[in-house]
Amino acid sequence: MDEVAYKDLFNLSGKTAIVTGGAGILGRHFCAGLAESGANVAVVDVQESAAVSLATELGERYGSRTIGIRCDVSCPESVEEMVARVISECGEVNILHNNAAGKSDDLDAFFAPFESYSLDQWRKIMAVNLDGMFLVAQAVGKKMLVQRKGGSIIQTSSIYGMMGPDHRIYEGSFYLGRKISSPAVYTASKAAVIGLTKYLATYWAGKGIRVNTLTPGGTESGQNDEFNRRYSARIPMNRMAKAHEMVGALLYLASDASSYVTGQNIIVDGGLNAW
Repeated sequence: MDEVAYKDLFNLSGKTAIVTGGAGILGRHFCAGLAESGANVAVVDVQESAAVSLATELGERYGSRTIGIRCDVSCPESVEEMVARVISECGEVNILHNNAAGKSDDLDAFFAPFESYSLDQWRKIMAVNLDGMFLVAQAVGKKMLVQRKGGSIIQTSSIYGMMGPDHRIYEGSFYLGRKISSPAVYTASKAAVIGLTKYLATYWAGKGIRVNTLTPGGTESGQNDEFNRRYSARIPMNRMAKAHEMVGALLYLASDASSYVTGQNIIVDGGLNAW
């Protein structure tokens, strides 16, 4: 039997991780988990002040090297500048959590019915949710190839990238006075993330770069009681997820504990897709 220190498999000391969307609802938990596990963490977000603030907080709490960087993942120049800064300040990059997702600045357009959904709005969401995944994976992957040390890339999808939403759960749910829904562009973009992951997993496997998907189910983030009740009724575990419950899967995929795992989709949904 090979001598393996199993307790050390999740140790990320000496590794550098980039987390896009790092200051978001899930992102800040992902960054905290990586920092607590010993990684240097680049908190990357389009909101610079939030990224810098979180990086400072995590650095003080865990003693890891943390930096906050503004990046628009839909902009090639912004992505290249972000990766260059991480390399400059941390020396290399070993882990990428491709996690950023778009938020519309026009909620009426974002929640519009499919029959009247505008191509402009569709493209704005795709620019972040899919183009951003492509641009960041491309920029980081090139650095990992040069480093010749392999690496781990984790890309965030959604349970609605695997199945269509149950529109009944949105009945009685409103946000800022408007009825909410899950638009087709969200499902289409998140389904594409899973496809991109499988392609990159086979493309880079021979170079030691592992690429996997992390797929969260519905997570508590300030939804009203009616939505929470309706969604929870669909889940075998009879509740929505808490944000911190996604972190264990990320640490597994980021670490040597998953050294022979690539091209997979780790689903954390309370059993929804098992019905």
